[in-house]
Amino acid sequence: MSPATSRTARPGALRLAVAALLVAALSACGPATGERTLTVFAAASLTEVVTSLERRFERTHDVDVRVNLGGSSRLARQITEGAEADVFASADERAVGELAREGLLDGPATPFATNTLTIAVPRGNPARVTGLADLADPDRTVVVCAPTVPCGAAADRVERRAGVTLRPDSEELDVRAVLTKVELGEADAGLVYVTDVAASDRVERVPLADDVNVVNTYPVAVLADPAAPELAREFRALLLSGDGRRLLSEAGFGRPG
Repeated sequence: MSPATSRTARPGALRLAVAALLVAALSACGPATGERTLTVFAAASLTEVVTSLERRFERTHDVDVRVNLGGSSRLARQITEGAEADVFASADERAVGELAREGLLDGPATPFATNTLTIAVPRGNPARVTGLADLADPDRTVVVCAPTVPCGAAADRVERRAGVTLRPDSEELDVRAVLTKVELGEADAGLVYVTDVAASDRVERVPLADDVNVVNTYPVAVLADPAAPELAREFRALLLSGDGRRLLSEAGFGRPG
């Protein structure tokens, strides 16, 4: 082959190679034809539990479970704005109640867990935080959830009960973002759920007094017109099952009354 012929052949070969790569990339982006999917929206504080259930459900049902984790109010807003979801596990009843009022649930929500707040501090507690009153000290860097999400609403109620006014240095969109700032040493303390402290080996817990703490009840619901109705109901049933309760208990969640 002459040099001139070689130069004209290379662009065509290159185009074929690029086309092959594009086809492979597009094939990897979505599920194979006929593959079943289940979309679960879950509160960020449920990360470890839902991840464990996701793996188990995929093994037993030959399905691709897609999990969207975040602040419950933000997840509820995504659903009302048209996001596709089959199951919603919320960190409080308010977010699910909003969906019920919009007619976006397939039947009533079912309570499956409870959680309470605590103070998280970095290992060693370098700022010497001993209680909620210390978080009002302007010399300490404090982070909480935004009041629009369940952990932030709970923090507001704790403040009112304790008669303490916090001036946080930042307000995060979900509780795991608060935990991360404390883990990284970007905050002296943060208000998170007890389960979040249990999930991390980089923070310590400073308990809140029982008379000021609040209890969040977690409900789970199947969304109206789910893409996979039977799978959605079976995933909810798994969360409510003995195995689901065991995982929740191991993670530090309480049982609803």
